[in-house]
Amino acid sequence: MAKLISNSLALEYEAFGNSSDPAVILIAGLGFQLIDWPDAFCEAIAAENFHVIRFDNRDIGLSQKLDEKGLPDMAGIMQQLQAGAAPTVPYHLSDMAADLAGLMDGLRIERAHMVGMSMGGMIAQLMAIFYPEKLRSLTSIMSSSGNRHLPPSTPAATSVLMSAPASQSVDDVVAFGLEVNDVIGSPGFRWDREALEDHIRACVKRSYAPAGYLRQYAALMAANPRVSELPGVTAPTLVIHGKDDPLVPYAAGEDTARLIPGAKLELVDGMGHDLSPALCGHLAGLLIPHLAANR
Repeated sequence: MAKLISNSLALEYEAFGNSSDPAVILIAGLGFQLIDWPDAFCEAIAAENFHVIRFDNRDIGLSQKLDEKGLPDMAGIMQQLQAGAAPTVPYHLSDMAADLAGLMDGLRIERAHMVGMSMGGMIAQLMAIFYPEKLRSLTSIMSSSGNRHLPPSTPAATSVLMSAPASQSVDDVVAFGLEVNDVIGSPGFRWDREALEDHIRACVKRSYAPAGYLRQYAALMAANPRVSELPGVTAPTLVIHGKDDPLVPYAAGEDTARLIPGAKLELVDGMGHDLSPALCGHLAGLLIPHLAANR
């Protein structure tokens, strides 16, 4: 792993494969670290002659934290949104897209395949909107256009997303992570329980940044819908969404694919809202042909 200054921030990244091969950039979701993209998934893509890069978004993992921006007023943001006003937030998803554009410049990557999951899918969409010259292709996984008329999360998913660990102890953070996965994880691609616990502990040991999570969440809440911009996307696009996603219902994937001209939609039975190793193995089988066709 290594660090690179991008958009005045230090971003942590890791690469797999040969740097002379076409780049594939994996963009993590809300609060996810680069290690949430399994090694085996990255290696499987790299084995098909791609240069795979995974990185920590700002405020998460080993990338630079923005604690000087303070904690967002989540209740105030909600009130501003309900009043139809633009909320005051520490930064926006467009800033996170600018981070990625800067990372590419720093690594001297002119064009790349963008692969984003959840919030990362939104950042990938913004890359296609604002930096079209930097894309070979776009893949939006378990994400959304931000269309305000889409079905909401299930009550259980909403509740767990708004919850927090009982304390900041490692054991309580791990227990909360297991609870979250029980609610939003993929019923057809379940983690091995012991492996999931080990993974959560590894993430906590590497970096635990609840303040960064809240600032990312604020950016997500404040994001403008991309409904009017996505029809102008020219990058070859693959949309992957789980039929059993309780957090971002699959209607969001259908909507995204409908909005982007020529987009291919893959709806996956048994897929929820996580990145279990079993699910990532399945995702690789859907993703690699898309990457190869647009090499």
